[in-house]
Amino acid sequence: MSRVPLTKEGEISIKKRLSDLKFKERPMISEAIAEARAHGDLKENAEYHAAKELQGLIEAKIGEMENALANAQVIDVKEIPETGRVVFGSTVKLYDIKSQSEIIYKIVGNLESNPEDGHISIDTPIAKGLVGKFVDDEISIDTPSGTLSYEILEVNHI
Repeated sequence: MSRVPLTKEGEISIKKRLSDLKFKERPMISEAIAEARAHGDLKENAEYHAAKELQGLIEAKIGEMENALANAQVIDVKEIPETGRVVFGSTVKLYDIKSQSEIIYKIVGNLESNPEDGHISIDTPIAKGLVGKFVDDEISIDTPSGTLSYEILEVNHI
């Protein structure tokens, strides 16, 4: 299996979330299942079935996170010298030529992406279009929603 890139901050966040799932949510679900069992007939016990379904979802998420951490290549962007070039983990300040506004993205791994917070996955068209480019470059990126045109204003390793 290939290595999956992950920022240092992402690794810390995923480990914390994994710990919460294993040591807080998993025991709560086990208690809910035991309580629902105590109510009797399991065939028509909606609480039992809902708790079992939630248990399955939590176990799947735990497995996904453990697998991701086991195959992660953790990259601390702060240890990479800043050259003005966009790399994995960079925080990039862009000027959107069409909307005439500034936007900031941090390029991260899939499990830590959160577009609402400006954390975009390395596998998105925007990130792929940015990686390898330099400050002051003007670029056009084809996305499913159309072509985007940006000028790279700043590249920071924070």
